[in-house]
Amino acid sequence: MTPLAPLIESFFTDRLCRQLRASQNTVSAYRDTFRLLLGFAQKELGKAPSALSLGDIDAPLVGRFLAHLEADRRNGARSRNARLSAIHSFFRYVAFLEPAHSGLIQRVLAIPHKRCERNLVNFLTRPELEAVLKAPDQTTWIGRRDYALLLVAVQTGLRVSELIQLRPEQLVLGTGAHIRCRGKGRKERCVPLTRQIAAALKAWIAEQRLGPSDPVFQTRRRGSFSRDGIERLVAKYAAKAAHDCPSLVGKRVSPHVLRHTAAMQLLQSDVDCAVIALWLGHESVETTGIYLHADLSIKERALARTAPPNIGHRRYRPGDRLLAFLNGL
Repeated sequence: MTPLAPLIESFFTDRLCRQLRASQNTVSAYRDTFRLLLGFAQKELGKAPSALSLGDIDAPLVGRFLAHLEADRRNGARSRNARLSAIHSFFRYVAFLEPAHSGLIQRVLAIPHKRCERNLVNFLTRPELEAVLKAPDQTTWIGRRDYALLLVAVQTGLRVSELIQLRPEQLVLGTGAHIRCRGKGRKERCVPLTRQIAAALKAWIAEQRLGPSDPVFQTRRRGSFSRDGIERLVAKYAAKAAHDCPSLVGKRVSPHVLRHTAAMQLLQSDVDCAVIALWLGHESVETTGIYLHADLSIKERALARTAPPNIGHRRYRPGDRLLAFLNGL
């Protein structure tokens, strides 16, 4: 009987941290997966996690665990697949250490990822974006902070983790203003800043007397924001802006939606997808292709180019309200 605990400890310390030099986010995600898996195994088998053996974590138990994530924890297919990827990574590592359990390992590795729907990305239109940016009350320091944060998020497309970690030492606010950040996958990139955003950041840093290593965007207690804190902040201003912009009613606006909005603004300005990928820090240009699917105006321009010469190519619009009603049924 092969104990499970030493294998898990070796997987995290040797495989993830030493061999792969995995990021803290990856380690944390894998850690949470095994917390959930071991807790589920304890309830299923009545054994403490430290007393489990490798043979206890077999394919049937992993399958029941994945079903538990979807049925009881209400996880979607993407979250379920992320947990399964962590388990697969562990069993691929164990395959080299415990070849005697190859049958069990191969059965776990054979558990497939679940196919999931790929929806169009959500982003803000120009009127919606302007309404959100007008929402903060700039007569207060909190409003000025939040206005600067929203401006940076929607122009640079920084991830929420990059906004949280942003420091004045990463900013160049003079000639050639830009932000230098290290994002996902330890990739460093530079993102240019407009004159408006550079001025807002310069005024905010001077007002708060921030040091080079202080967080640019701080809470009331002068600490760093949490991910949930920024998500609540963005949602608050989106709800406030909905009073002046009805299209925002019922629309979920998150920090990642602001990132999508930054990408769509670049795309609608005919910026090449390769440049957008560099701007956002994407691993591959293929990732940036999701914005091509979401932008209807690009497809409409393509449709216009395919129209025969000397023939109008406007999209069909019913001329009568009653006909429009009937055609919409």
